[in-house]
Amino acid sequence: MAQTTQGELLDRVVKIKRCAAVVKGGRRFSFAALVVVGNGQGRVGWGYGKANEVPPSVEKATKQATREMVDVPIVDDSIPHRVIGRFGAAQVLLEPAGAGTGIKAGEAVRAVCECVGIKNIVTKSYGSNNPVTLVKATIRALQSLRTKEDVARLRGVEIE
Repeated sequence: MAQTTQGELLDRVVKIKRCAAVVKGGRRFSFAALVVVGNGQGRVGWGYGKANEVPPSVEKATKQATREMVDVPIVDDSIPHRVIGRFGAAQVLLEPAGAGTGIKAGEAVRAVCECVGIKNIVTKSYGSNNPVTLVKATIRALQSLRTKEDVARLRGVEIE
C-alpha cells in the first residue's frame, strides 16, 4: 500500500482495518494499522496501532515497529538458506533466489522483504492468509537465518 521514507527508514503500511461500533447516534469507527519498518540493509520491525483516525493509528504502528527492529543476515541481495517461519496458523517458506529473480511474494511477505533489503527471494505461504500472522511468521523466519560464518563460529570450526 503506502510507502514512505523517514530519515533512512523505509516504512510500508501493509493493512488498515476499519471497525464499526454501533452506538446510539449511529456508527463509531475505529482504525487499526499494520506497518512494517526497515532500513533496507538488514534491519526490520513490525507494529500494530489502533486509533479513532487512520493517521494516528499508522503513527502508533510505525513508532512500535521502530522500537522492535531485529537484525537479518543478507547474502548477495538474498537470504543465506531456505527457511520456514511459523506463527499461529500461518506458515511462510522463504527460499534464496538468483540475481534478477525479484521478490516473488504476496503483499504482507513482500512488504517485510522490501523493508529488510532483500532483492531476490521466492516465497510461499501456507495456512492462514491473515496479514498480521503472515508478517509475524516472516519475521520469525528471517530471525532464524544463520550465515556460514555464524554457524562456523558457533561450532568452533574454520571455513576453508
